[in-house]
Amino acid sequence: MKVRKAVITAAARGERLYPVADTVQKAMLPVVDIDGLSKPVIQIIAEEAFASGIEEICVVCAPGDGPRYQEAFTSLRNNLIESFSGTDWAKEEAEKVDNLRTRLQFVEQTEPLGFGHAVYCARDFVKEEPFLLLLGDHLYVSDLVRQRCTTQLINLAVQEGCAVSAVNPTIEHQIHRYGTLTGKHLANQKGVYQIDRIIEKPSLSIAELELQTPGLRAGYYLCFFGMHVLTPTVFGILEANLKNGSQNVQLTPALQELAATEKYLALEVKGNRYDLSKKQGLLQAQIALGLAGQAHDETLTSMVELLAEANQRKTN
Repeated sequence: MKVRKAVITAAARGERLYPVADTVQKAMLPVVDIDGLSKPVIQIIAEEAFASGIEEICVVCAPGDGPRYQEAFTSLRNNLIESFSGTDWAKEEAEKVDNLRTRLQFVEQTEPLGFGHAVYCARDFVKEEPFLLLLGDHLYVSDLVRQRCTTQLINLAVQEGCAVSAVNPTIEHQIHRYGTLTGKHLANQKGVYQIDRIIEKPSLSIAELELQTPGLRAGYYLCFFGMHVLTPTVFGILEANLKNGSQNVQLTPALQELAATEKYLALEVKGNRYDLSKKQGLLQAQIALGLAGQAHDETLTSMVELLAEANQRKTN
């Protein structure tokens, strides 16, 4: 099994980031990456995939957004070359942007028929291969120095020859925001589970009844981390849902069916996810990437100064 293709879903308009997402795609918002350089979110996500061996990426976008992405990256590349002529870092970044442009494809989700439908739109790109699925509004910070979150996930998928979803033990008051699952822990494989049951954004009462996972701390559940390695079997499941006339095709029910169809595992990824769409999500992601990378000292200093200023205002 080789995972060489990735799909990034970025078709949602980002209502929770209004009004900025009304003029700039949320996947193009700038964030300082772990290398200390400010980049569009989608570039950071793509570079995470490339660092894990991905060769081609398909971005599922809203109608008309494909040319906007291409224009933005072309402009970024030209500005780097023209404005910072003769500097090594600008030349290196321009080469990265060029590499990104040549390895990105775009497909439009012409109707907002749900997240599952957005994934289905990439079927012709994926064909009959396993693929990495990433969200266009999630950034990740690995706890392992030389192993990205996507690398951890892909390594297990290749080793086991099956679909694998990344999960994170999540405290109970947050599970209403995520797909949540339970399963049997695999012997001699720490943090690996055979998936049994998946429910999208469950209430705590339902989670207590149906989603308890032995071995987790009390009050914690296994929630989706925002990245999956899936087999093309999922497209057949999604297609059946579309043929039934559903106007809101979700991925989670298809993944539940996938678990009943073939071997499908969950992996506790060593790292953290940051949802840019939630309130203060962009701020949290920026701080996390800053502390994890080359801008650690600068980020820490900025945080201390801001906290000191806030405390001073409170005492005045």
